[in-house]
Formats: sequence, C-alpha cells, structure tokens
Amino acid sequence: MSSSTASLTRQWTTWGPVVAALVLVAAWGRDLPGFAVGLIALCLMAAVLAAVHHAEVIAHRVGEPYGSLVLAVAVTVIEVGLIVSLMVGGGEKTSTYARDTVFAAVMITCNGIVGLSLLVGALRNRIAVFNAEGSGGALATVCTLATMTLVLPTFTTSHPGPEFSGVQLAFAAVASLCLYGVFVAVQTVRHRDYFLPVPRPGHDSEDDHAEPPTRREAWTSLGLLLVALVAVVGNAKLISPTIEDGVQSAGLPKAVVGVVIALMVLLPETLAAVRAARRDRMQTSLNLAYGSAIASIGLTIPAIALASIWLSGPLVLGLGPIHMVLLVLTGVVSALTVVPGRATLLQGGVHLAIFAAFVFLSFSP
Repeated sequence: MSSSTASLTRQWTTWGPVVAALVLVAAWGRDLPGFAVGLIALCLMAAVLAAVHHAEVIAHRVGEPYGSLVLAVAVTVIEVGLIVSLMVGGGEKTSTYARDTVFAAVMITCNGIVGLSLLVGALRNRIAVFNAEGSGGALATVCTLATMTLVLPTFTTSHPGPEFSGVQLAFAAVASLCLYGVFVAVQTVRHRDYFLPVPRPGHDSEDDHAEPPTRREAWTSLGLLLVALVAVVGNAKLISPTIEDGVQSAGLPKAVVGVVIALMVLLPETLAAVRAARRDRMQTSLNLAYGSAIASIGLTIPAIALASIWLSGPLVLGLGPIHMVLLVLTGVVSALTVVPGRATLLQGGVHLAIFAAFVFLSFSP
C-alpha cells in the first residue's frame, strides 16, 4: 500500500466513526425524513468499514487468534445492543427478534461467510487449507449452542409454545455463557495452535512481513473501534423503524427483520473473513465465522435472558420445522467440510447454496 493511500485510509477511518457518532447525536429522538434515513445509512456503512479497519489493526498488533476474537466480540456487542433496543417497549410483535437474529447469524456465518471464504481461497490456491482440530471444535460448539437455545424450546413442555420457562431460560443462559468461556480459553490459551493459520511453503502472507502497528496506534484503533460500534448500534436503531415499516408494507414475514439486522451487524466479519481468505489465511476466516456464531449465541442469549426481566411480552426462541431442517443440514455439511482440513470450490458452493435457500425461504416461507 502506497503512503498516500495509507494516509487517505487513516483519515477516513478516523473521521468516519466520529462523523457517524455526531449524526447519531443530532438525529436521536427526531422524526426522520427519507433523505435523513439515507444519510444515516451511509454513515452506518462508513462506521462498519472503519470498524473492520480498526479491528484488523488491533488483530495485527495482538496476533491470532486474539484478533478474530476481538472482532467477533465487537460484532456481538452490536448485535446484542441492537436486539435489546428493538425489543424494549416492542411488546409481543418483537417476541421473535432475538431468535430470528441469532438464527440468521448462524446461517450467515456458517454458510454465507464460510462459503464465500472457501470460494475465494479455493479460487486463489485451488485448495483451501485450514486446521481441522480448531475448526472442528468450534463447529461442535456452534451446533451444541444452537441446539440448546434454538431447538430445545420447541420441544419443552413446561411452558406453552416454543418458549423456555424462567428456570429453563436461566439454565440455557448460564450454560451458553460457560460454554463460550471454555471455548475462548481453549482458543487463546490451552490449544491456541489449533486456531493459527496453517503455514504453506511459497504462500507467505503480506501480513507476515508487514510491520506491526505501535502500541499507541493499537490503542487509538481500539478507541475508534468503540466509537464506531456505538455509532453502528445507534444508527441501526434509528433506521430500524424504516426497515420494519418496509417489511410490513411489502407483506414480508417478520423474520426478515432479523435477517436484515444480522446482515448489517455481520458485514464487518464478512469483509474481514474474505480479505483473510484472499491472503491465504483460511483459518483466520473460519475463526471469524465460527467465532462469531459462538459469540452470537453464547453472549446474546444470556444478555436477552437478563433483559427479559424488564422486557414486556414473551420471548420466543424455538425454531420452526423449516429452520430446524436448515440447521441440521448446515451441521452435517459443515462437519464434512472441516473434518478433512482442506476444501475446494465445491464445498464453498454447497455452503452458499444452503445460505441462498435460507435467504429465499426467509422471504418466501
């Protein structure tokens, strides 16, 4: 990257989050006309892209897999804040937002991000290589969390409907949080080598030779990352009524709102994962994808369970038959993908086909 390009990147990634935060302050609590919603959407996109940049700066400073963990947790903070803000005062019409958003996050990460990353990696190197031990453990954690929090509520009998009782919700929240903590400990301490990119002779990444940022630059990026995340959460909240009105006026299912929310908040992960795949760091891409899915469930469900104390209306978590079929298909195909430790264009195409089916059935169930 040339010095002029690097200087331009530093400028817009510095001012982008600040401008987005100022727009958030100016627009909060006001009735917004159409052009204002469009401006806020542009600021939201700028804040998302800036968040990706600053997360990558931090990742370069602290190394893998800590960098992927930082971005996964950051994105989950966005998701939790947005879901809670939408559910506050929403009553019964928002009872499925948490379920729809978390399930959409699982489908987007395990099929959309994984499939796109495998496609990019295989196009570049014919075969995408990654660590089967780390990716397999992460996938097992995703499947367990998804089953405990999204499938079991459909079959429990203590509470009518696809809902947990209070005690069951508390157990699911504590179990999810504990399992997430165990995964993080394994990923960062006990078996950190399972989550590092697989070295390939003659395929050195440009990151291996780039000078790491200074401590001051890393702390600056951390501060700007936090500002960007606040801006994303707040601006997404501002345009969410427009999204809900658009979905309702188009006669689309309410689940589409959750899909749109998940697509917005996972955009930083998607961009970062694809860029890592282009640099022949497929393990980093899978860390981002599966790490985001684990964080999405392991942190969102406990936060929603805690928030349900003061939230009005029911909390529906159980999936319907179509979504359960897609979840089972995702688990089986993902297992067949990660066990060999290498994948081709075919595996990427299969995951993207499942993702396309999820999006299509969300709009036309």
